[in-house]
Amino acid sequence: MIDKKLLEILACPKCKGDLKYDKKNERLLCPKCRLAYEIKDDIPIMLIEEAKKY
Repeated sequence: MIDKKLLEILACPKCKGDLKYDKKNERLLCPKCRLAYEIKDDIPIMLIEEAKKY
């Protein structure tokens, strides 16, 4: 589970847009770019080259 305050601060590194938390799949989603950023060991991996299209 990601901290709500952290989620408020984080933005998509590609478009700087807001991210949505996908609790079921443990990832952050950017609706604008359609990219998913995985969360590993409670740490979001915010690298564009590591993101996956969804």
